[in-house]
Amino acid sequence: MGLTIAQKIIKSHLVSGEMIPGNEIALRIDQTLTQDATGTMAYLEFESIGIPRVRTKLSVAYIDHNTLQSGFENADDHRYIQSVAKKYGIRFSRPGNGICHQVHLERFGVPGMTLIGSDSHTPTCGGIGMLAFGAGGLDVAVAMGGGEYYITMPKMIKVNLSGKLRPWVSAKDVSLEILRILSVKGGVGYIIEWGGEGIKTLSVPERATITNMGTELGATTSIFPSDEITEAFLRSQGRPDAYTPLSSDEDAVYDKIIDIDLSTLCPLLACPHSPDNIKSSSELSGTPVEQICIGSCTNSSLRDMLRVAAILKGHKIADSVSLSISPGSRQVLTMLSDCGALSDMIDAGARILECACGPCIGMGFSPNSKGVSLRTFNRNFEGRSGTRDASVYLVSPELAAVSALTGCITDPTTFGDYPEIDMPDKFKINDSAILLPECAEKAHEVEILRGPNIKPFPNSNPVTDSISANLTLKVGDNITTDHIMPAGSKILPYRSNIPYLSKFCFSVCDESFSDRALEKGSSFIVGGENYGQGSSREHAALVPLYLGVRGVIAKSFARIHVANLINAGIIPLTFKDPSDYDKLSRDDLLELTGVFEGMKSGNIILSNKTTGDEIPLVCNFTSRQIDILLSGGLLPYTRNKN
Repeated sequence: MGLTIAQKIIKSHLVSGEMIPGNEIALRIDQTLTQDATGTMAYLEFESIGIPRVRTKLSVAYIDHNTLQSGFENADDHRYIQSVAKKYGIRFSRPGNGICHQVHLERFGVPGMTLIGSDSHTPTCGGIGMLAFGAGGLDVAVAMGGGEYYITMPKMIKVNLSGKLRPWVSAKDVSLEILRILSVKGGVGYIIEWGGEGIKTLSVPERATITNMGTELGATTSIFPSDEITEAFLRSQGRPDAYTPLSSDEDAVYDKIIDIDLSTLCPLLACPHSPDNIKSSSELSGTPVEQICIGSCTNSSLRDMLRVAAILKGHKIADSVSLSISPGSRQVLTMLSDCGALSDMIDAGARILECACGPCIGMGFSPNSKGVSLRTFNRNFEGRSGTRDASVYLVSPELAAVSALTGCITDPTTFGDYPEIDMPDKFKINDSAILLPECAEKAHEVEILRGPNIKPFPNSNPVTDSISANLTLKVGDNITTDHIMPAGSKILPYRSNIPYLSKFCFSVCDESFSDRALEKGSSFIVGGENYGQGSSREHAALVPLYLGVRGVIAKSFARIHVANLINAGIIPLTFKDPSDYDKLSRDDLLELTGVFEGMKSGNIILSNKTTGDEIPLVCNFTSRQIDILLSGGLLPYTRNKN
């Protein structure tokens, strides 16, 4: 039986475990990346492990999230990360150099290699044929130290593309179409491989848009073949030696196959407040729009930007619209400037923002109250934009640009001729904003610089055989990490200060939760389906740890978040019968007994001491995960091993 692309890479990087779906496997990691919203904590964790030098082939620290420096906090974090990178052998991408996924695709992505990043959209590099995973900062810290990355061996979905996209229909619409088909939970437990003759019509940036959005499906990762299109992209970036052809075997077996004819797709939107709430642009045509944001790691490539500039050229944006454009990298911004496209954007009335994540994570450019905002981003969770009552739609760059001119949601196919763009054969290469580390011989001379906002990793405690605590919070389905630990310009500067950050935990759902949890000292949280979807931010586990959360009980969990809970020493359990969710209420006194044996057998009984109900729970921990929980988390577990 032949192998899929992902299975080939897994096989070549397999350290332990069997490649049987559902089994835990350990992978050797070639590259890591971090960004500054998660990076400070990841490097504090790496320092705690006590390894003098990173052991990966390449590790890069990017500054792209917390670039709004309205106080000393973000600047101090950046200084700390830069000093850590210099000392421990990590490349440092300076603020303004670009969004981690865009820059990594341009300058460091290598087909056939493994990559994990402390950002959930790390699978972007699957567009170049990498096996790239989003992960918690602790997992990245361990990988930088030469440790394995553990995942449950996924099943495989093949998406066969045929035909060719029509004018005004883009790769973003392909992403929204697969979200319409599968939903935000449909990719859980799978790697999605894209193939078929239709992929030959898609450039690497277009493929990267699709793999980026695969994160919103809950997929473990997404990947394209490495072919002549990949080779041309790497050659244009001055990296022809990085090319390796990579394809699936003809007799590879997939667990599910989906066929999509590109020629049948139309411009789509994801409506508030979920990436899978899909409608066509014609259905919503005429809806007034106040704000439009173009950029993010999903749609900020040179190709996207040139298309937007061509649409805007010679026009003016509507009086009612505020338009921001964030190029994905300094390379993209420079080339836009050199060819005159940047002037076309500015002349049309666009506001050019820094090459950073910016509005995508609520770092500035929040919509007006109850405002309608079209964004070429990957997430439209409630409140993520920084305005809780805003209506955020996810759209393609083409739809965004046309709607900016008309002032309302507009089907771009009605706008006129599709403007042609010329892509360069060679990209402008200037890596001066990527700082190299000190050599190993002089690394001991480098001083680590810590500001007063950088606080230690929160203390954890080993899981005990009996846990008794109150239920301090009960939430519903599809709770995201933005619900648990919000982003935004007011909160992100405190990502390295867990005690202060804790004040905002679950503030979107219940503003009193933090105070209530601290008062109780220890507590349980109960959730519905797909608990913890969204970002890889481990703060959504570390802050509940600080607040005394001992366990989370849900109908189901998102992959990265359940790993982060275990890494933090918080036990995640699921209802054997989802209807038992209704037997629990806030403030109930709950008790788990026989936890040690239950973690091994996979069955634990939860006693509701308030109502007298006995509720069966299930878990599926590996022996390694049990040891992590019994150690109090991945950090003490790793230190004990070393």
